[in-house]
Amino acid sequence: MASAQPAAAAAHTPIEGRTRLWATLAISAATFMNVLDTSIANVSLPAIAGDLGVSPNQGTWVITSFAVANAIAVPLTGWLTQRLGQVRLMVASVLLFVIASLLCGLAPNMPMLIAFRVLQGFVAGPMIPLSQALLLQSYPREQAGRAMAAWAMTTLVAPVMGPLLGGWITDNIDWPWIFYINVPVGLLAAFFIWRIYHRRESPVRKLPIDRVGLALLVLWIAALQMVLDLGKEHDWFASPLITGLAVVAAVGFAFFIAWELTDEHPVVDLKLFQRRNFWAGTLATSVAYGLFFGNVVLLPLWLQQYMGYTATDAGMVTAPVGLLAIVLSPFVGATVARVDPRRYVTFAFGVFALVMLLRSHFSTQADFATILVPTIVQGVAMAFFFVPLNTLTLSGLAPDRIPAAAGLSNFVRITFGAVGTSVATTVWESRATLHHTQLAEAVNLGSPATQATLAQLMGGGMTQQQALAAIDRLVQQQAFTLAATDIFWLSSMLFLALIPLVWLTRAPQRQGPASAAAAEAAAGAH
Repeated sequence: MASAQPAAAAAHTPIEGRTRLWATLAISAATFMNVLDTSIANVSLPAIAGDLGVSPNQGTWVITSFAVANAIAVPLTGWLTQRLGQVRLMVASVLLFVIASLLCGLAPNMPMLIAFRVLQGFVAGPMIPLSQALLLQSYPREQAGRAMAAWAMTTLVAPVMGPLLGGWITDNIDWPWIFYINVPVGLLAAFFIWRIYHRRESPVRKLPIDRVGLALLVLWIAALQMVLDLGKEHDWFASPLITGLAVVAAVGFAFFIAWELTDEHPVVDLKLFQRRNFWAGTLATSVAYGLFFGNVVLLPLWLQQYMGYTATDAGMVTAPVGLLAIVLSPFVGATVARVDPRRYVTFAFGVFALVMLLRSHFSTQADFATILVPTIVQGVAMAFFFVPLNTLTLSGLAPDRIPAAAGLSNFVRITFGAVGTSVATTVWESRATLHHTQLAEAVNLGSPATQATLAQLMGGGMTQQQALAAIDRLVQQQAFTLAATDIFWLSSMLFLALIPLVWLTRAPQRQGPASAAAAEAAAGAH
């Protein structure tokens, strides 16, 4: 992966005064819009699925398709920057994102919505690294930390606002408007970015691109994601389609590894995995993010389908995850150079494990406060997770390799986020089927408790068929609740299991240009 920030960018003098304020606001708005779309659809999935005539679990394709396309686009950012220039690429990315958002809102069916979400995720890929590059050239070097802090705040506020905004829009307007709101924001951001930066364009030069590597990358990731998303509907490997896709994914991945290790200009620099800090840090980051994101998608699905929550209420439960992260992140950023980052990450994983353990005790009687508390506490883990772990991952690298390493680490993390979503919803449905079967053995017409419940419901005016259907809904609610708590408990154990992996890394040096660059890259890597 080439750097998204050309070396010549340093030749530009910092922007001064009110212009810099407008530049920061415009770039932050574009970043906010991008990050918002990773979470705004979470609480809207049941409404989208119902409106388009698919199951809520199929609705998760709206999330995974965006994430997979976004991950594939990340390795292309450096090459596109060299070919088009960072300002032109940034503006084009924002405008194409606006068009894709408009198309998502107009989608008449699920296949079209997924296609437009793929487009939206792909064109969004360059936005995150380019927003960092443009901000860093806008501020004096001594204020780079302030610029990245402002950028990081934007990426933390967006996940808070996403569920709240998505829930309110879904309940009070209509779900397509979760995409339409990007149109005015994106147009204004593109206008101001072009107006302020078009005279500060980076040099353009032609570079070769690893077409074979890119094609193999798209092939195996797309095939893998289709296996995960379609498997439960086609009885997994009993289906020739799923078996064929799995073979394509495995063979494509093997050829991809072989090609990237031998190509002169690889789209992904796999040799970075020779470094212990990089492979251990990337693996810990990616697995943890996959667990986190899978649970972020699962929680509102359970609340809306089986706990009677509206989209707005589900948003209010899930949104506070970023509140403590916003408060604590400046402290972490200011102290991570003086404290062993491994201690911070260990603390973060311990808090994540505690949060999931608390959720594993949820029941169908859990009230709003009981469900809300773990979400608030999870913000502590988020603050101590991203920046320290990325600092560990990138430590010890030469400054010229850090952009490629940050890009590769983000690519793996985003891919694991999509995989985590698919795995969480698949396991949820599978465990619910098991629990439903076990509960149904106890809840039968020969059971005194069932007879008493049936008599009570029929006494309330229901027919026997209606009363039996009501009992089945209660069993279904209990089965999916037990399945959700199974996933929460397993996630807790996996977070604890990741802690030894963190301590395989070496503590980074406290001083030096490489560690400073690593900290700077880590500040915005999430």
